[in-house]
Amino acid sequence: MHDIDRACARVRTEDQPGVCGRMIVLNDVHKFYPTRSGPVEVLRGVNFTLAPGEKVGILGRNGAGKSTMIRLVSGVEQPSSGLVERSMRVSWPLAFTGAFQGALTGYDNMRFICRIYGVDFSDKVGFIEEFTELGPYLREPVKIYSSGMRARLAFAISMMIEFDCYLIDEVAAVGDARFQTKCHVELFERRGDRALIIVSHDENYIRAHCQRACVLVDGILHHFSDVEQALDFHGSLMTA
Repeated sequence: MHDIDRACARVRTEDQPGVCGRMIVLNDVHKFYPTRSGPVEVLRGVNFTLAPGEKVGILGRNGAGKSTMIRLVSGVEQPSSGLVERSMRVSWPLAFTGAFQGALTGYDNMRFICRIYGVDFSDKVGFIEEFTELGPYLREPVKIYSSGMRARLAFAISMMIEFDCYLIDEVAAVGDARFQTKCHVELFERRGDRALIIVSHDENYIRAHCQRACVLVDGILHHFSDVEQALDFHGSLMTA
């Protein structure tokens, strides 16, 4: 099954209210990747629950498994064992540009994603045009876009779909200061009631936007109800 087919299946099934209510649940999740010297375990028995509207930070050293966890939550990858349940609609990582079809125009990429998520393109095109400020480039193939233009389009499309939970894998710094302010207003103010999972090394960003935090250490997720305790623990790891 292709990645797009998996995405469509996830939208149809897993992103619906289920027995656990509108939550994200990871239950005893393990993730292995094959290497020449044998399988490497990146996530080890991870348990995690996210309720509607919760803002949770994920901290950890490089290679600790943070991005892998985000990919599992989003449905891009599947766990090697354990269970991932999504009964709320979950975004892809904000400003992620890897899903774009380079030969398609900005408009055609938008149409494609609208079709997957059952959204009326005509209702959203005005928002995309105003928000991205890409003008005539929306009629050009995405493969000619600069990385900044791609990120603008990706962030805008993320806001075009009304997700219950938004994923941020590292700080979503898109464009200049003025455009970053637009992104902040759109995500943190207009969608302030949505759940967030934020992966970041920026302690101030975690402190400003999260209610609690977790720290990944060698694939094991440590939970902290107090953000400052999580930051202290993470800081001790970074200086060890």
